Amino acid sequence: MLKFLLRRLGVAVLVALTVSMITFSLIYLSGDPAIALAGESASNEEIENIRQIYGYDRPIIVQYGDWLMRAVQGDLGRSHYLKSDISSVIVTRLPNTLILALCAISFALVLSIPLGVAAAIRPNSLIDRFALGLAVVGQALPSFWFALILIFFMSIQWRLLPITGTGSWKNFIMPAVALGYYVTPGVMRLTRAGMLEVLQSDYIRTAKAKGLRPMTVLFKHALRNAIIPVVSLAAVQFGFMLGGSIVIETIFAINGMGFLAWESIQRADLPMMQAIVLVLSCFYIVITFLADLLNAFLDPRIRVT
Repeated sequence: MLKFLLRRLGVAVLVALTVSMITFSLIYLSGDPAIALAGESASNEEIENIRQIYGYDRPIIVQYGDWLMRAVQGDLGRSHYLKSDISSVIVTRLPNTLILALCAISFALVLSIPLGVAAAIRPNSLIDRFALGLAVVGQALPSFWFALILIFFMSIQWRLLPITGTGSWKNFIMPAVALGYYVTPGVMRLTRAGMLEVLQSDYIRTAKAKGLRPMTVLFKHALRNAIIPVVSLAAVQFGFMLGGSIVIETIFAINGMGFLAWESIQRADLPMMQAIVLVLSCFYIVITFLADLLNAFLDPRIRVT
């Protein structure tokens, strides 16, 4: 297990370094960052002055090394637009995105895994058809459209939930459902397919022949093996929720990382965009690393592959 842990940790560090290099290069994608800051009408003297102030006159490898060392220590630089410390801005926005993503993935897993198991136990039954129909509808509906439907009924017609803001736990219900519903079909279908395959395997027939209780066979032997790909998919989807919640956060006016990314793109705030991509990428790497460890715990064969 220790060898597996070190191997996966090494891969995670390499991926993080690669992501940091790509992220750092973002600031040069739009051309000379000094010209972008000074504006097209700025004089050569003004551009050179900005280049010296922000250190853009140094070799790129030196800039990258300095930026990476400061990022490791929690210093992500200063926002060109807000004129404030980026780390402090992200600290205030990140909790809202984490809460939203955790609520959304919890909603998706609580709905999709039991439904996938029930559909696999009774294939071609009414609940199986309902689950497959829900999956088709869920994949066909864009999350922003579903969010607008929720707002119309839950807030405008029935006045049960607030539309915007983050002042109460009620503010996160509709965004979490809208974001999680989009993930539900994939997790449900994968759970159903995994359970169907596992339930037809020899060791499940052996367990039934030994006289084990149906619930023990189902949850202790079958679901433990069928859930392994679901864990990997859930980790990927959770990372998607962290970085891909721009639309949902914008619709519900949630001051999270997605909304901050949208604001930064509009303002051409390149250091802020750099920091957002780096932070969310690191979260994604950590989540997939933890998912690999959980899979190795569920299936010891993974540790030797």
